[in-house]
Amino acid sequence: MNNKIEIFKNVKEDINELEIVEKVLYSAIKKENLENISFNLIIVDNNYIHELNKTYRGIDRETDVITFALEDEDTLVMPSDERILGDVYISIDRAKQQAQEYGHSLLRELSFLAVHGFYHLLGYDHQTKQDEEIMFQKQEEVLEEYGIRREG
Repeated sequence: MNNKIEIFKNVKEDINELEIVEKVLYSAIKKENLENISFNLIIVDNNYIHELNKTYRGIDRETDVITFALEDEDTLVMPSDERILGDVYISIDRAKQQAQEYGHSLLRELSFLAVHGFYHLLGYDHQTKQDEEIMFQKQEEVLEEYGIRREG
């Protein structure tokens, strides 16, 4: 079995950057030496991610990325030959807004959010300064290796 990323677009617009985002995610998987994993990347709008954030995190506002890591769930029985990591939801509205605020491309923002979500699925977080440094270092290495740099 190989690694598999499913990308779902729950918005009507074309997002050409997703082809490269998918390649960036596969390079992150390779960098982490992972085999037989799968997860979903789901592109939604602000209203959808707002509902997810409110329902599952108790936070009544939209966010840029939210993850549901299946390995965090003790009650699930997973197949032994494959790691199903879970779902990464990204708000395309917030991604566009943040790309403009930070002065870089939508590709950079989508890639950053997707890789950020991927590392959350693997159990990384940024609750402490030390954890944040580790997680953000890994993210930047993946983006740098793919040639996606901060602009401006």
